[in-house]
Amino acid sequence: MKPGKTGFSRVIAATGYSLQGLKAAWAHEAAIRQEVIAAILLSIVAILLPVTHIERILLITSLLLVVIVELINSAIEAVVDRIGAEKHELSGRAKDIGSAAVFIALLYVAFVWITVLVAHYW
Repeated sequence: MKPGKTGFSRVIAATGYSLQGLKAAWAHEAAIRQEVIAAILLSIVAILLPVTHIERILLITSLLLVVIVELINSAIEAVVDRIGAEKHELSGRAKDIGSAAVFIALLYVAFVWITVLVAHYW
C-alpha cells in the first residue's frame, strides 16, 4: 500500500491538488481560459433556451467535455515539454493526439448543439 493520507484527509488533499491544477491551467493555458469562458457563456444560452431538461444537460455537458479534454491535453503537453525541448517523433505524436482529442470534443459540441437547435427551430 502506498504511504500517505487515507480516508477523508486524502479526499481533502486530492481536492487541494485539483484546485492547484485548475489554477495552473488558468494561469498558463490560453486555450483553457478561452474554452472556460465560452463554456460559461454558452451554458447561459443553454439555460435560456426553451429546450427539455435532458437537452439542456446534453448542451452543457458537451461544453464541459471540451474543458476536461483540454485539461488532459494540457497535462500531456506539460509532461512532454518537461522531458525536453528537442524535437522527437513520439513527443510530437503525443501532442498531436492530445490536440486531436480536443478537436473531437469540439466536433461533439457542434453535433449536440446543431442537433438540439435543428430539432427545435427547423
